[in-house]
Amino acid sequence: MSAMKQQQLSGVFIFLSFLFTLIAYFLDENLFVFAGVFAWLALILLFRFIAKKGLLLLLVGATSAVLIFSFLQGLSIDFQKALLVNQHLLTLLIGVGFLRLIATPKVDKIKTLPKGKRSFLKTYLGIHLFGSVINLSSLILVADKLYKKAPLSNIQIVLLTRAFSSDAYWSPFFVAFAAAVTYAPNLDASIILINGLVLASIAFVVSYLEVSRSSALDIKEFRGYPIHFETLYIPVILALLVLVVNHYFPETKVIVLISLFSLLLTIIILPTKVGLNKAVTTFSHYITHELPLMKNELALFLIAGVFGVSISSILIGFDVAVPFDDFDGQSASLLLLVLILLSFVGIHPIISIAVIGNWMSEINHTLLAVAFLMSWATAVSTSPFSGLNLTLQARYNLKAIDIFRLNIGYAVKMYLVCAAILWALEYQIG
Repeated sequence: MSAMKQQQLSGVFIFLSFLFTLIAYFLDENLFVFAGVFAWLALILLFRFIAKKGLLLLLVGATSAVLIFSFLQGLSIDFQKALLVNQHLLTLLIGVGFLRLIATPKVDKIKTLPKGKRSFLKTYLGIHLFGSVINLSSLILVADKLYKKAPLSNIQIVLLTRAFSSDAYWSPFFVAFAAAVTYAPNLDASIILINGLVLASIAFVVSYLEVSRSSALDIKEFRGYPIHFETLYIPVILALLVLVVNHYFPETKVIVLISLFSLLLTIIILPTKVGLNKAVTTFSHYITHELPLMKNELALFLIAGVFGVSISSILIGFDVAVPFDDFDGQSASLLLLVLILLSFVGIHPIISIAVIGNWMSEINHTLLAVAFLMSWATAVSTSPFSGLNLTLQARYNLKAIDIFRLNIGYAVKMYLVCAAILWALEYQIG
């Protein structure tokens, strides 16, 4: 089989994995195992096409060592859970990806980039709002336009990294939210959303004050690329559908509803935009050519799921206790610091969350989920190893150390803000 055919087949497997997750959830849960089978088959086909396998190979080696140790010690591991634990997270990632076909914001062809505070505000808001739905695509859309005019300036880097990463504080369409829901399923969604929106607003204020007061960044000379907001009706419709259904059927997983309605909206709206024939062609092309591009996320989430369940099985098997009696504001703040530091040394948040989420499943899920989201949003902007910053480094010829220096002060400030909010949430949720 040629490399092209192999990747196209993997795209079909990824889509089948997505469909079987939804079918199993709503019709027959016994079919859920097939969702995992197709996801792992896709990974097997795509693994050789992953460019940088260092972290993945290290994770595979560590997982193998943990499994062998568990076997020798006679510890039990739930292998079905290990293979399927991140399946709903993957389903959300796949489902939200379809929205790119219908929710891509319109951009103007302009000769001179608008500049100044107004441009900063509109560019920040555009990346943040569209990024909350179509993820990294919104940032690349704007960054490509900026980079065609000139190398990215420091203030542009600040805006791109922070406007996008702060989505993880609140967006239910973000992978971070899916991870939080997966490993802390008994959370209070309203608290998560309100708290996240407050944090995203604070993140913007902190960034705006920084660039306004810094002569080195000079906001008056900022060159932005504002985007139009007319396609925001799509995420609004999606959010309303999810809220209404969840209100009448509160036991239904939010991430499953988002995945389902993302697909249905794409199927309904795409033909009205481009015609039925082109819609079929576009949709098919997306499955066979675009879905395989998520090979890095697919590999990381599947392997991290096995690793997390395996490690937590050892911790539980040896009766290793959680290092605190009560999970309060202080404990959550310390956990948040640990998660951020782990991200800074190259450990992806999904790995940390997979281990800690399985191990600490008996504590307050709302406080735990908030800490997860905080760690993801705060670390992504700064960590040299985050997917966001690796993309910026590779695509726009940037240096990791420069991005780190620009954002480390911001990360410290946001950590302090997050710690204060965690203390406040302790009293709010008891």
